[in-house]
Amino acid sequence: MGKFFPLVAFIVLAWFLFDGLGRDTRELPSPLIGKIFPNLEVEDFKTQEKYSTHSVLKGKITLVNVWASWCVTCRAEHHTLVNISNTNSVQMLGINYKDTRKEGEFFLKRLGNPYDKIIFDQAGKLGLELGVYATPETFIVDSQGIIRFKRIGELTPEIWKTKILPLIQQLKLSTNT
Repeated sequence: MGKFFPLVAFIVLAWFLFDGLGRDTRELPSPLIGKIFPNLEVEDFKTQEKYSTHSVLKGKITLVNVWASWCVTCRAEHHTLVNISNTNSVQMLGINYKDTRKEGEFFLKRLGNPYDKIIFDQAGKLGLELGVYATPETFIVDSQGIIRFKRIGELTPEIWKTKILPLIQQLKLSTNT
């Protein structure tokens, strides 16, 4: 048995490596899926008014997008977000993460503003509660305020069409029944 141990160990190690190579690291399972979106007092990006996150999410299916002006990938995905916004298929909440208001405003002025509302999270407090470790990150929150989906990295038209839009349609059907 001892002479076969290296062969068995090699096969097991090779299987783990092969299995890991096929996974999309941007779709890491999130411990927040199925949990209530954090309810924090936040600041509005435009008005600096304070409100709770739940007051914005209550009763609406919401795409929550964590972005920053300094984020190159955020710039790459922004056109997709503008197109999604034009469909009016979902409420869109932006979280301007660890950024300055001035740079964020310039970013939106240049590329367009797809968001219905934007939270200014300069200190990253809400981002910390959401487990954000890279921008952009996108969440789908149902009308009860429960996180149903999380995407780390660029939101592409393909991901919108194949994963997010069907989920939104399913959530709309379940709220209507």
